[in-house]
Amino acid sequence: MMFLNNLTRRAFPPLIAVLLALPAFAQAPKTQLQVYTTLLPESLAEFKSAFEAENPNIEIVWRRESTGTLTARIIAEAEQARGDVIWGLAVTSMLDFKRRGILEPYAPKNLAALRPNFRDSEAVPHWIGMEAWVAAICFNTIEAEKQNLPRPQSWFDLLNPVYKGKIVFSDPAASGTGYFHVSAFLQLFGEAKGWEFMEGLHRNIAVYEPSGTRPCRHAATGEYPIGISYELAGMMEKDKGAPIDILVMKEGGGWDMDTAAILKGTKNLEAAKALMDFAASRKANELYARWVPLTAIEGVAPPPRNYPAGVAASMIRNDFAWAMENRDRILGEWQKRFAKR
Repeated sequence: MMFLNNLTRRAFPPLIAVLLALPAFAQAPKTQLQVYTTLLPESLAEFKSAFEAENPNIEIVWRRESTGTLTARIIAEAEQARGDVIWGLAVTSMLDFKRRGILEPYAPKNLAALRPNFRDSEAVPHWIGMEAWVAAICFNTIEAEKQNLPRPQSWFDLLNPVYKGKIVFSDPAASGTGYFHVSAFLQLFGEAKGWEFMEGLHRNIAVYEPSGTRPCRHAATGEYPIGISYELAGMMEKDKGAPIDILVMKEGGGWDMDTAAILKGTKNLEAAKALMDFAASRKANELYARWVPLTAIEGVAPPPRNYPAGVAASMIRNDFAWAMENRDRILGEWQKRFAKR
């Protein structure tokens, strides 16, 4: 065989040179993976680069939209999937997709390293969590001192008449953060006591905002001394120098998280599995932590300078399925009680 090879090389040197050069020009085309997301636009280039560095045969093509728009799109496309993977969408949307049967179950290689509450509970999960944001109160220390306002430690402390007109909250019909607060109150206290609590809280609310971050911004400027928001919003305002403390209540609080999953019907299943393996990896969690500190894998990065203590411990045992299934009923009741008062 060696003799024949040498003979061939001597007889056809130009042909051999061409054949040897062919692999450089005949590389297999990359698999284009259509990835749906709601993640911050400024984070996408970093995520794409990190994944493609480990998977050079796959190219991410982002399809980014808001949560509501993307959720509706995926449901509309359920009969004929146009996308391959979801990488960054609220867990309540994932639960809806699971119920509709439009997710492909898959157990990523690093699944065991994820916190138990950051994954679908089935042995082969339909979705995995990425990072979460958690209920917190933004408390303006300067205004509180001026107005002689006590520092709340319990949600029920906020019913004190001294806070009348001093608190900003989110409208749960317009804000996902607002809804996870309302859902958490009902889960924590039971429905009867939960609505009774919100009736008392309503008497002290100055305004309901259509955003989860605005209550904290109001507290940061001192326009209103207390904003019911989430810890990440508080950290961002404190990073800017706002005179606020970020408080978690002793009963704990609601939370939400971004998640990842494979869409059933993808024509690129192996590439989609590779992305899920990466999404569950320590490397990906280190990237998540640069944007949202509370990640699916514990301890991947030290908490940022202004991140409050005790956040992970304050996360309630959140029944996301219940919150999703009862959303319309809860919002209807909330609007009946508070929207026009």
